[in-house]
Amino acid sequence: MSRHFPEGAGKRRFLTDRMLGTLCRYLRFMGYDTVSASELPEGNAREDTLLLARARTEGRLLLTMDRELARRGGQDAFLVGEKEVTGQLRLLAREGLIVPGLAFTRCSLCNTLLRPARYDEVRKAEYAPRNGRGKRFFWCPRCRKLYWQGSHGKDLEKRIRDYLLQD
Repeated sequence: MSRHFPEGAGKRRFLTDRMLGTLCRYLRFMGYDTVSASELPEGNAREDTLLLARARTEGRLLLTMDRELARRGGQDAFLVGEKEVTGQLRLLAREGLIVPGLAFTRCSLCNTLLRPARYDEVRKAEYAPRNGRGKRFFWCPRCRKLYWQGSHGKDLEKRIRDYLLQD
């Protein structure tokens, strides 16, 4: 049975546990405001309690592979029982938690909203394509990372689409 959320899947915000780092990056590529437990210092015995509190305070859905944590979180947590990111994405889409597609609105590293890149930012990025004609560039002001829809982005979009079409 699919969950239905009044704010819609596109506005959903997530918090992922430490075991879901790859899923976290994919969700950011898809435009979802997603933070990771990996951003917290390791070794805190109260981490699960802190994650649940953060999810509730920030209005995020905690995605976890920990059955007990998901049980404790109730409606503020969702158990991700799939081990591979392909299955994780399919599960979230089936449950109505995400709408598939590449968005290029968030930095995949830090979750900051991207903005259109300025000419000097594109020019200074050593890894930028030499021929940028026809490409749209985006900039993370926090990481100072440049993004654009090139072959990697097209491959990523195809991968996301293919993941979600598999049964």
